[in-house]
Amino acid sequence: MKFLYFLLLTLLPVIGMSQEISFAHNLYNTYESYREPSLNCRRINHGNILPLIEKLRHNSKFVVHKLGESVEKRELFLIKLGIGKTKIFLWSQMHGDESTATMALFDIFNFFSANDFLNEIREKILRETTLYFLPMVNPDGAEVFQRRNILEIDLNRDASRLVTPEADILMNTFDSLNADFGFNLHDQNTRYSVGRNYKQATISFLAPAFNDKKEMNEKRGHATKLIGMMDKVLKEFIPGHVAKYSDDYEPRAFGDTFQKKGTSTILIESGGWKDDTEKQFIRKINFIGMLAAFLSIADKTYMEIPASNYESIPMNDEYLFDLLLKNVTVEEKGRSFPIDIAINNDEQKSDSEKGFTTLSTIEDIGDLSGFHGIEEMDCSGLTLKDGKVYPKKIETNNELAAIDFQKLIEDGVLFLPVEKEVLSYNGKSDSQKKFPIRLVEATDFHFQLKIGERPAFYLFKNDTPKFVVLNGTVIRLKR
Repeated sequence: MKFLYFLLLTLLPVIGMSQEISFAHNLYNTYESYREPSLNCRRINHGNILPLIEKLRHNSKFVVHKLGESVEKRELFLIKLGIGKTKIFLWSQMHGDESTATMALFDIFNFFSANDFLNEIREKILRETTLYFLPMVNPDGAEVFQRRNILEIDLNRDASRLVTPEADILMNTFDSLNADFGFNLHDQNTRYSVGRNYKQATISFLAPAFNDKKEMNEKRGHATKLIGMMDKVLKEFIPGHVAKYSDDYEPRAFGDTFQKKGTSTILIESGGWKDDTEKQFIRKINFIGMLAAFLSIADKTYMEIPASNYESIPMNDEYLFDLLLKNVTVEEKGRSFPIDIAINNDEQKSDSEKGFTTLSTIEDIGDLSGFHGIEEMDCSGLTLKDGKVYPKKIETNNELAAIDFQKLIEDGVLFLPVEKEVLSYNGKSDSQKKFPIRLVEATDFHFQLKIGERPAFYLFKNDTPKFVVLNGTVIRLKR
């Protein structure tokens, strides 16, 4: 009898969650029918979401209310959905370059606008809960795709002083709603790992602390239980890629402040997923996770999840590089040294069609055996060799346009000297993206393997070049 009782206690959370998991699989399989097609890249701005919000005004399920304006007079909106007793408040993109969840929110709006085999679940969520959304808290930052607002203030460190109009609007909205649950939606660096692991932290959760002691009360406890439920659901699709964010108390942050005020607050950080630069797959995972959470709140199944589920989620850590070259042989002063080379890629603003270019730098050199690469290559038997500098200085853009870069690479040339005016015209940040080799000013340029340098070198096997490393990419040579 005791064994049966123990078995029942063990199975209760699984039984309670079966509907959420089934619902999540249905969402995963039918996601494209809800995905908002006009939002197809990370660099979205206020102008992209205005017509979508205007469309919601004409849908009887939604109530759209203008809350106020940003520093540069862009409108902030509150979108209401549902009639239930339990209130859920979600806000996104308080950092202007963190747009993954904003895209997912508009997918969620499309889900609730649909009419299909999931109607019963839709109606249950809207009957038991009232959903409030404040998408794009920082529209001025989104306009130039930067973290801070136009005053260079981090909105998520303005919860105490409320200097900015955007932070003031967010706080006033929160106080007026007195929500039961809050979802604080962010993006994090794609190089975060799940513990000391090679896996990227695709989604990181946190039930923020409400004091320095990181104490646990009933409201924070509800947040940890709901996160435990979401973790179980998302493991169905991204096993091993869910982490937990640090819970150090930050009184200037909105999540910590809202938790302190009595709203069960959940931080969701969207990290990285291999080959998902525009975060479209991670957007889908956000969509699934939030809707599964809504259903669990409506059913109160999250209450059945033990606190240990939250505690067992691995911590966010920093053990990843974008590219890790292991066991590269470097020759110096007649001696050979086996080393590892870590390379990271970072985006910089540019005038290109995408609005950014990717530049790589050497991040670390030496014994990196405790680290991993999102892209990783064992270079045992390969020796690093410098590329040559093109013997003639390029003086005009027409000359530059006529260069056969593939042939130069195959001939051992990785550095092309150009006049300062040509380099300035093409833009230092653009040039590495437009041209596959390095544009330099000096004809006597010499590459140095050092931290902070932009990587451009060959990997030889014996006397034959096998690979070239350029701008964070390893390219196998054809000949």
